[in-house]
Amino acid sequence: MSVHLDQRERAELCDLMTQLGPDAPTLCEGWTTADLAAHLVVREHDPRSGPGIVIPRFAAYTERLQNGVKAKGFERNVAKMRGGPPPIPWKIPGLRDLLNLNEWFVHHEDVRRANGMPPRIDRPDLDEALWSLVKNMVKLTSRRLGEFGLVLVRSNGTRHVARERAQFTELTGTPQDIALYLVGRRGAATVTITGDPAAIAALETAKLGI
Repeated sequence: MSVHLDQRERAELCDLMTQLGPDAPTLCEGWTTADLAAHLVVREHDPRSGPGIVIPRFAAYTERLQNGVKAKGFERNVAKMRGGPPPIPWKIPGLRDLLNLNEWFVHHEDVRRANGMPPRIDRPDLDEALWSLVKNMVKLTSRRLGEFGLVLVRSNGTRHVARERAQFTELTGTPQDIALYLVGRRGAATVTITGDPAAIAALETAKLGI
């Protein structure tokens, strides 16, 4: 039986966290692996955390929830992560990739790249899934570009017009690096940006992500 990609990302992130321990850095500013593990547990197992993840007004409450989970111990939280999410809504067909694949891929890379690990070039199935995902999500993640357009270009030359405008940029890279860039991991994403200067400036400074 094949393993779903979000499940594979989850398992590999748990293995990596166990290897690195609770104090390793991540790309999430101010967070160690212990903080990230607490975030992932709270996100899946405490519905009260949801508003604070996406709405700044409620962020302090979600942070308190995460700190409470963090205090329960890193090993306990990694084991909780490894055990998987509740079936509703996390395993509903059609929602699974949208809700979980991007989350687990990005946080896996948050740990990998913060600890000197290079991009993965041996995951064609992950690349294809992420390319479909970024095409579906790019209008949301790039919504703050305003009057400027955006074209996504895979390293193999495949193009997707995300925002059709007179002035636009082309964001070129692997699906993995494009996905990272579009959720705000600019410094960790290996991409090339070309196009109109004003549009490039907008892409490089806009707040990206959900």
